[in-house]
Amino acid sequence: MSEKKIRVLIAKPGLDGHDRGAKVVARALRDAGMEVIYTGLRQTPEMIVEAALQEDVDAIGLSILSGAHMALFPRIMKLLRENGLDDVLVFAGGIIPDEDVPALKEMGIVGVFGPGTSTTEIVEFMRQKISERRATGH
Repeated sequence: MSEKKIRVLIAKPGLDGHDRGAKVVARALRDAGMEVIYTGLRQTPEMIVEAALQEDVDAIGLSILSGAHMALFPRIMKLLRENGLDDVLVFAGGIIPDEDVPALKEMGIVGVFGPGTSTTEIVEFMRQKISERRATGH
């Protein structure tokens, strides 16, 4: 029996108009055998959480370049908890200053990947974290 495929939602919260990085990550995850749903540009936190709920995803990848991560990510994490999706793994990428990373991890974002991160690193990170969550039921 084959293992259930990892389902990942890639989302662009806020007003960013560039999504090349999100598409590169989405393709890498897809090429690694994961099911990937890409929401497209300019998603609100509510739209992202609703898509995660509807698509029954294991993980959400948030891509942001605008600098609004400290405003948008807390709202997304709050909505995930309110909708019973606190078991969904959330990771982020884009232009995120190093000094903001501890606060993001404190709110439950398990991985933060900046420019130059290899897609192999992101794929392996996802596989390991999802495997751990499935093994423990969290």
